[in-house]
Amino acid sequence: MLIKVCLNGGRGRDEHPALPFTPAELAQAARAAVDAGAGAVHMHPRNARGAQSLAADDVAAAVAAVRAACPGVPVGGTTIDMIEPDVTKRVALLRSWTVLPDFVSVNFSEHGTRDVCDALLQKGVGIEAGLANADDVRLLLSLGLADTCVRLMFEPDEQHVAEALENVRAMETLLDAAHVQTPRLLHGFEHSAWPLLDIALQRGYDTRIGFEDTLFMPDGSRAPSNAALVAAARERVKSS
Repeated sequence: MLIKVCLNGGRGRDEHPALPFTPAELAQAARAAVDAGAGAVHMHPRNARGAQSLAADDVAAAVAAVRAACPGVPVGGTTIDMIEPDVTKRVALLRSWTVLPDFVSVNFSEHGTRDVCDALLQKGVGIEAGLANADDVRLLLSLGLADTCVRLMFEPDEQHVAEALENVRAMETLLDAAHVQTPRLLHGFEHSAWPLLDIALQRGYDTRIGFEDTLFMPDGSRAPSNAALVAAARERVKSS
């Protein structure tokens, strides 16, 4: 099973001083996470001011640095709309990319999903579908992309595990009825991060962990690094 490390997300250094922003920091953090057991890397590239960026130069610098530090490891990015809410501008940025990630996450709850996916497929970039609820799955199926994606990520927003699992079951039911065989990944955020990681292991799903999802170790202590989070996840794989 895959443990993907999510290095930074949209968090700021006020939340954790070890958050990696620059290409060199991303490369170092990715290498340490891979050494700890991560099999893929997800990151949000930043510009010189530390803001999330979809600009071609910023994406190229981040991807090239991480790829050089972690040869053979799939490197992924983001298309999240908070970076560029205007779909036309966001798609233009994606089309301007010159150094391509192996995959990027696309949140199917966001406006413009079809156009974003079309741009990525035309560039030859793999799509990791971010599915927050059953409506997202219905959109995925209606677009005919379920079998094209690299992975389908169950990303329930609910912090109560029982509610999150009810949401996941609704998504699973739709995918099972459509006989979708694409690999599935389950992860949570904040309080649900570790419980849903454990459930992913029980179900044989891929999962992810890192500073984007949580800043804390399973025992509630503050995580010193992305690598420490991955190492803790890997230990849970061994004991599952």
